[in-house]
Amino acid sequence: MTEPFRPAEDGLRTRLFQVIFESDTPLAKGFDIALILMILASVLVVMLDTVERFGATYGVWFYWIEWGFTLAFTMELAIRIYILDKPLRYLRSFYGIIDIVAILPTWLMLLIPGTQTLVIVRLLRVLRIFRVLRLMQFVGEGRLLVEALKNSWHQIFLFLFTVFLLVTLFAALVYMIEPAEAGFTSIPISVYWAIVTMTTVGYGDIVPVTPLGQAISTLVMLIGYSIIAVPTGVFSAEVIRSIRADRYSDQACPGCGHDRHEKRALYCLKCGTWLDEETQDPNAPKAGDER
Repeated sequence: MTEPFRPAEDGLRTRLFQVIFESDTPLAKGFDIALILMILASVLVVMLDTVERFGATYGVWFYWIEWGFTLAFTMELAIRIYILDKPLRYLRSFYGIIDIVAILPTWLMLLIPGTQTLVIVRLLRVLRIFRVLRLMQFVGEGRLLVEALKNSWHQIFLFLFTVFLLVTLFAALVYMIEPAEAGFTSIPISVYWAIVTMTTVGYGDIVPVTPLGQAISTLVMLIGYSIIAVPTGVFSAEVIRSIRADRYSDQACPGCGHDRHEKRALYCLKCGTWLDEETQDPNAPKAGDER
């Protein structure tokens, strides 16, 4: 958390900051755990309210419970703003935006009925559990996956564009072959059929009835099975490349020229030469020495 809080001489704000924004003390950790449990409970209430049997029996209770959670979260956000020296920086941050979005649906319900179901976005606030359970070290791995996705988006886009062309061609072909009574009333409907078939989902609401159409369906399904692995392979290769780039350096050994060493390596993996030429280890083999 990088947002600065108000001057330390303001003891109340300092103590509140330590409880709300940190998790080093039992009280701060208890606050985070209680907040996460409240978030999960509020989401559960919204989910149960959509079940007709529960909604008809406990709808009024769900309504007031949800308002109780919303008021509590609104008060919590107000306290966060109060104790920060620059609250706008927090409100523009990821967690700040999530905190605002988490309480908006219930307040919008006063103007637009039905928006309370958007309360489900509160689940994003559970991401704070990474801080509570000391899991922030795994954020680096998540950042690595995002970086790999960015680096492979050209290949993935080309793949999706190729799939789109195939889907459109097969859809037009089947639309021309199959009768309208089979459900192929337009090319967009046929595109829907082609996507469902190529992804091997197979809803069965639209199926070809002619032998030629069924043969095309078989071909589309086989193509679907063969291309599913393409984006997975591209992304996996980029992840492996990112892991290697993050773990290994391209520093060449002055002794044998080997250029694949871990970033924290001191000696060459092949010949044992000290890698830092500027500060040679007197006990390490020198470049060109026979072992």
